[in-house]
Amino acid sequence: MKRSLIVITSVVAMAALFIIGAVVYSNKSADQSQNLAVENSAALNRFSSITYGPADAKVHIVEFMDPACEACSQFYPFVKNIINSNPGKIKLTVRYANFHPGSDYVAQVLEAARAQGKFWPALEALFATQDQWASHHAPAPETVWQYLGHLGLDFDQMRKDMNEPKVMAVIEQDRADVKALQITKTPSFYVNNKPLMKFGHEQLNQLINSELAIAYPGQ
Repeated sequence: MKRSLIVITSVVAMAALFIIGAVVYSNKSADQSQNLAVENSAALNRFSSITYGPADAKVHIVEFMDPACEACSQFYPFVKNIINSNPGKIKLTVRYANFHPGSDYVAQVLEAARAQGKFWPALEALFATQDQWASHHAPAPETVWQYLGHLGLDFDQMRKDMNEPKVMAVIEQDRADVKALQITKTPSFYVNNKPLMKFGHEQLNQLINSELAIAYPGQ
């Protein structure tokens, strides 16, 4: 009986230590992410990156995304709806964190579409057809062209533009900033330089709303 009680007590104590350790680790990770964002604030605000929303918006969302990332395609309409529901108040900057095979190629295509003023329609088209070209087992980034045909893009010009030094510079800069910020998953969000620590639609909505309340009190 005593031996069983000792065993149970030991198990409970170990569980408690595990929970405490997990909380401490989580808090430490949150502090580390926040410190990295502060120390590398320039890495969050590159003027060469594509934006959506007014330049003078007081709430700024920075999203590091991978065009082949399923979660990124799922979050896109959610984030767009939040921005459109708060006209004039929120700006979104999209950065590349190309972790999936072939994503660099797709990012080049998107930047070439951007040169023709059609980044967002191109991104939406590729998100909508992601399951057809972004298979994790057999990615086929070179096939994305067939999903952009309805946008009226000049493909010949795009094939030239996608290899231009300024396009490669954007992708290389994003790669360096991903490393500096120690980003390991997509999408990764920052709202007014504050990292989203707990991943989820509701958590992102809460962070955005808290920044809206600060930036636009009483509205």
